[in-house]
Amino acid sequence: QPLAAVWILNYLGHFTGPRMRCLTSSALAVLAASGTRDEAAVDKNRPVTKVINLLKDMQKQLEKEADEDEEVYNKVACWCSTNDKEKTKSIADAEQRIDRLVNKIEEETASSSRLNTEIKNLEVEVEKNQKSLDQATANRKKELAEFNEDEKDTLQSISALK
Repeated sequence: QPLAAVWILNYLGHFTGPRMRCLTSSALAVLAASGTRDEAAVDKNRPVTKVINLLKDMQKQLEKEADEDEEVYNKVACWCSTNDKEKTKSIADAEQRIDRLVNKIEEETASSSRLNTEIKNLEVEVEKNQKSLDQATANRKKELAEFNEDEKDTLQSISALK
């Protein structure tokens, strides 16, 4: 039995993590089954018993660390799911805002095009009206000049008749 225990410990020295826990449990079961109840009192001081006790302590420590790791994992998983929900909502809100802004840009671009067309049409109309005004002003000046000439002639005729 002591040779078996030494062999098991040497073999277990090559593994860590979950494999170690599984192998430790198996080694404990094998070593525990190899002794009898009558030998239990005598086995307390044997090296194999010390090894078994060390393996039991290691198993307890591994179980404790596994529980702590599970708690940390649960906290991180909770944070991830909460953070994921918040970020997903933020992304959805931002995408909706982008859609609204794209629609607004399209509307304003269409409005800008329409207003630019109206401005060009109004500029053409203003130019026509300015030409008409200039023509009318020229006609009024000409008519005024003719009127003044006629008035002068009429006043001279009236003066000559007196």
